[in-house]
Amino acid sequence: MASESIHPASAPSRRVVVAAVGAAGLALTLNACGSEDDSSSSSSSSSSSSDTAAGGSVLAKTSDIPEGGGKIFKDSGVVVTQPTAGEFKAFSSKCTHQGCAVTGITNGVITCPCHKSEFSVTDGSVKKGPATQPLPEEKITVSGDSISLA
Repeated sequence: MASESIHPASAPSRRVVVAAVGAAGLALTLNACGSEDDSSSSSSSSSSSSDTAAGGSVLAKTSDIPEGGGKIFKDSGVVVTQPTAGEFKAFSSKCTHQGCAVTGITNGVITCPCHKSEFSVTDGSVKKGPATQPLPEEKITVSGDSISLA
């Protein structure tokens, strides 16, 4: 009889699992973003001008974004903020620590629920770790009272 090992195969490490889940989530997000872009451009010809702007499909009205705060657009993967009256910024809604989606904006701070990293609504910079990199800036256009993802 052949000698076989009775030790079970080792399970993947936590880092491998987290990386795989993050990669899968990124792939889904990129795929969803691509299909949204395709559908918005094909539907823009049949949509009214209030649904689209020069930069793409309208995310929100300027009045939807509170001054000193912001709003998270999960489907588009962005956070739009208004640090000061009439100034609008956009950042990725994916935390730079481990890729979790940010879920809250309070007192000028964007918060990640996974490990409590905090980012500035003004420039996306890290206010509190464990994240060490700022939220990447996203391009938006403001036309009249409409905010669109560029």
